[in-house]
Amino acid sequence: MNRKLIGLVPLAIFALLSVFLYQGLFGDPRELQTGRLGHPMPQFSLPDLMDENKVWTEQDLKGEVYLMNVWGTWCPTCIAELGYLTELKERGIKIVGLYYEQAYDPDFGDQFDVVKLREEVNNMLDRAGNPYAFNILDLERTLALDLGVSGAPETFLVDKEGKILVHHTGDVNPRVWRAKFAHVLQEITP
Repeated sequence: MNRKLIGLVPLAIFALLSVFLYQGLFGDPRELQTGRLGHPMPQFSLPDLMDENKVWTEQDLKGEVYLMNVWGTWCPTCIAELGYLTELKERGIKIVGLYYEQAYDPDFGDQFDVVKLREEVNNMLDRAGNPYAFNILDLERTLALDLGVSGAPETFLVDKEGKILVHHTGDVNPRVWRAKFAHVLQEITP
């Protein structure tokens, strides 16, 4: 009897592995699954990129529908999407930037030049368009990690109560806007 059970173990492992791989055939590898959908924006307290005396929290953003766009000047796709995001701003959509600095690593000491970063950001936004109401600086990547950000650009649609309704990885362009954001925004705005 034990030999029959031992003989079934490889078959059971094969069956489980087959089911796992079969599910992967029908998944969209471009679709990022986030555990934050339907949950509130994580708590945070982070400085404004342009004014370290101003600190933003998730409570400051409640009461308005907005997009939170994770971006950086080092990211070519982020720069490419600035034009379309600026069009969305002109249509009355509030966009908050979450600036993700790739070059900063707290483990290597405090040699980061925020003044130089501000100049770089201002120059970039002057050239490519500025869709942002303001930018939050997340040097330690605490909010980015809490949101499940894997890189940049990433964009979140957040409702008036602070609940995350949409999470998109990659640039926001007219096709993505129509497919993922527009219908959700229509449902939540009067």
